[in-house]
Amino acid sequence: MSIVSFVTERFTKSEEGATLVEYGVALVLAIVVGGVSLITLSEDVSENMNCGEQVLDNRSTTAVSC
Repeated sequence: MSIVSFVTERFTKSEEGATLVEYGVALVLAIVVGGVSLITLSEDVSENMNCGEQVLDNRSTTAVSC
């Protein structure tokens, strides 16, 4: 049996490895996890931006603690 026919037969019959469906599931999972992370972080970033805005607005008059 030649090497080319052996490799061709091995790849056509083998069902090992990730299939397109498995890659799709992994992609959806990554999108969901990323979305949840962004939503969670956006609340903290919003609070920090508001605090920074207060500090800049009141920097010459009073001290602001956030």
